[in-house]
Amino acid sequence: MRVYGVIGWKNSGKTSLMERLVAEITGRGFSVSTVKHVHHDVDLDHPGKDTYRHRIAGAREVVLASAGRLAIMVEHREAEPELPAVLARLAPVDLVLVEGYKRDAHPKVEVWREETGHPLIQPHDPLVRAVATDAALRLKVPVLDLNDTGAVAGFILGEVGLV
Repeated sequence: MRVYGVIGWKNSGKTSLMERLVAEITGRGFSVSTVKHVHHDVDLDHPGKDTYRHRIAGAREVVLASAGRLAIMVEHREAEPELPAVLARLAPVDLVLVEGYKRDAHPKVEVWREETGHPLIQPHDPLVRAVATDAALRLKVPVLDLNDTGAVAGFILGEVGLV
């Protein structure tokens, strides 16, 4: 499975870039899935709903299925699952874009904006293959225009061997 990450500090524009990349890459005819890592608890369920009641009763997995969507909620009452375990659950696609998991061992593009006040991650992570930014930077890796989604998508597709 081809996996490519989009990393950066909070409010750097990762999610906006991910959204544009998915549209751009699927528009080129490739299938894409995404994984988003968050540092806080998420709950898509609501007290009183049937699926919530199943989960609270002890179900390890609860599937919510409809004509247009399938959601699988997995209760992991132990350690947070690592990225390889998450990826193993996905159906085959041409590319999986991963937002977050910045310390994991997969190639990444860093989204960096000066106004966030954070330093670049790239100089300390050899798996950051490029930096997408709206700033004028000179780095040892390619510097991509954050606003040129086509160029960022082309870079990633080239990196994973899809073009």
